[in-house]
Amino acid sequence: MYIEQAYKSLHEGWRYLVGFFIIFFIGWQLIGAIPLMGGVMMRVDSPSQLLEGAEDNFVSLFEGESNLYLILVLFTFIGGLIALVPVVKYLHKQRFTALLTARATLDWKRVFFAFGIWAAFSIITTVIAYYLAPEDLQWNFNLMPFLGLLAITLILLPLQTSFEEFLFRGYLMQGIGVVAKNRATPLILTSLIFGLMHAFNPEIEKLGYSVLSVYIGLGLFLGIITLMDDGMELALGFHAANNMIIALLVTSDWTALQTNSVFLDVSEPSAIGQIVPIFIVLPILTFVFAKKYKWTNWKEKLTGRVDAPKQEIL
Repeated sequence: MYIEQAYKSLHEGWRYLVGFFIIFFIGWQLIGAIPLMGGVMMRVDSPSQLLEGAEDNFVSLFEGESNLYLILVLFTFIGGLIALVPVVKYLHKQRFTALLTARATLDWKRVFFAFGIWAAFSIITTVIAYYLAPEDLQWNFNLMPFLGLLAITLILLPLQTSFEEFLFRGYLMQGIGVVAKNRATPLILTSLIFGLMHAFNPEIEKLGYSVLSVYIGLGLFLGIITLMDDGMELALGFHAANNMIIALLVTSDWTALQTNSVFLDVSEPSAIGQIVPIFIVLPILTFVFAKKYKWTNWKEKLTGRVDAPKQEIL
């Protein structure tokens, strides 16, 4: 099964602590942030300007250059991805495929199914919202900036979403699982960590900390479908579709992704409006996946013990 894949590699607890430090702090927050910080420093008069709070956020420094800002932000995740690959290969001596799935190879049909169903749902609901309340969604389409955004979305955004899945539903899910010897602990902890990682997003400042429940709920959904399906293929497809379609279709001045999208959301957001749909739609989508892939034995897969295989323990 999925978490037990870690037993086929070097899986001592200290390795996951060291690996997480390398991935998160050195790769993601340090090396990956160099391009962004370089761009920021070129746009301020002095370093003290940032320390004094002269700028509300980095976005304001890149006014009219949202595509460039998006590229620089996405490079931070690429830095994390660059760190994650050697950690898996050399620190854990693990096949990268074993981090992603319990199947012999990645099932791309699953990836594309999850991507397609969520992309279709997102597009349809956006079109419906536009026709029901056109005053809330302003037409924002500008061909040349949009084409640049399209290229960024197709090339770089999947790297961002994949890195988050590799880290949370892969590396941490397996690492916490083999240390805790059960499935419930990594499911809960990775969901909480995933949610708290978004605590500094601008939508939290706009809507309050209650919106963190959206990210925690999303992390729980992604963790559940990963454990039930014995691999992260569905999570990879869903996460990519979610971020790519949002980036291309709708932007606003209060969300983390501010892009040259087709529509600009000018409505006044509410926390309830963000929270309620996630806890209605995602359970329905879980049911769809469960029926298609014939999931059974839910209690064992989500809360059961994680035991080392009898053979090939390292």
